[in-house]
Amino acid sequence: MKKAFLLICILTISVVTTACINNFAVQELNNKAMSFMEQGNYQEAIERLRSSIDLDDSVFESHYNLAVAYTKSEDYANAMKSYQKAISLKPEFADSYYSLAVTEENLATDLKSGLLTLDDDGNIIKKEEPKTEEENDEEDFLTPVKLTKAEEIYYKDLLTDAVKNYNLYLTKGEKIDDIEEVKKHISELEAKINPVEE
Repeated sequence: MKKAFLLICILTISVVTTACINNFAVQELNNKAMSFMEQGNYQEAIERLRSSIDLDDSVFESHYNLAVAYTKSEDYANAMKSYQKAISLKPEFADSYYSLAVTEENLATDLKSGLLTLDDDGNIIKKEEPKTEEENDEEDFLTPVKLTKAEEIYYKDLLTDAVKNYNLYLTKGEKIDDIEEVKKHISELEAKINPVEE
């Protein structure tokens, strides 16, 4: 009986010790990631945050910071996934919904401008940028392109989700200073989703 109790105590101590070590390592990786983000080195930040998540997938801050790093590096598809995971861990944090909405909107804008496209399987692909100076006229490159049927559906789905997430931000947020601006922006997005025929 004493041996069994001793074994249980040893196992409990090792589990607690491992949890403390993991929490310390997770915090250290998050700190390093934040330092890289402050320097504008988003790829290094992403690598540290992924490592942090590998150690402990339940830390809200790791997922939220990873989403921010992806957003800063304009990898909106991965940013959306990370914001969604952060929301699943801490659904009451209003800013996650706002950030997710902005990211969905950015992805929709890149799709509409032709920077991104969908492949036959529905995966988002970054289009190659023009190679010559003449082709690289930014105004021409960012002019809205004709979307395929699948891209048009995805574009509207992104904007619809952005509207939903902006509304969740307004619902869950406390003391929102820009409430009227957000409401106006929601109306603008709804007009893009369902344009009035002239």
